Amino acid sequence: MIDTVLFDLDGTIIDTNELILTTFEHVLQKHALNKYTREQMIPYMGLTLEYQLQTFSGKKDVAELVVDYRKYNRERHDELVQEFPYVKEVITQLHERGIKLGVVTTKIQETTQKALDLFGLLSFMDIIVTVEDVEHPKPHPEPILTAMEKLNSEPARTLMVGDSAADIECAHNAGVQSAAVAWSLKGLEMLQSYNPDYILKDMTDLYGVLGWEPVNK
Repeated sequence: MIDTVLFDLDGTIIDTNELILTTFEHVLQKHALNKYTREQMIPYMGLTLEYQLQTFSGKKDVAELVVDYRKYNRERHDELVQEFPYVKEVITQLHERGIKLGVVTTKIQETTQKALDLFGLLSFMDIIVTVEDVEHPKPHPEPILTAMEKLNSEPARTLMVGDSAADIECAHNAGVQSAAVAWSLKGLEMLQSYNPDYILKDMTDLYGVLGWEPVNK
């Protein structure tokens, strides 16, 4: 029986897709490095910011690009992020029924907390593991293993929910169950190729995964 549910943030429980893509476009255009279309950027979303900027720019040293990315991202954050349907409702129910909850993300702590707080989700999270808290980010198992250690959770009773290959691979590598979200920009077919244990058509499908009665929408 699952007693711990860990969530990716971007594209999973908060719709930051437009913010991320707009910010990448801004930074790359500013530095005359815009060689990737949005469609070409999407498969890399979920990996670290540095890796994405290195890929999109062709530069090894992206320190200046990271600074510009974070500045613009902060400025446009509240304007461009949105809620996904049923997320707060489901997370509230999980919290009230005693499920241990956490976020495992490749974002930094500041913007992770900002996004969670904006939609009233921060108080529900028992643990937040960001890229700043680990040596090896997703798809390495360290982020999930770190969360489980802090929560005193067991792999067999832990579920990782995410929208990217990195999330599913991280779950596999950590020995926990995985659920891919069908609203991912990466496309359901791509996610299915990584063999997640579950596919969530919307967040209320988590009730069935946990063995709870389905709800009427």
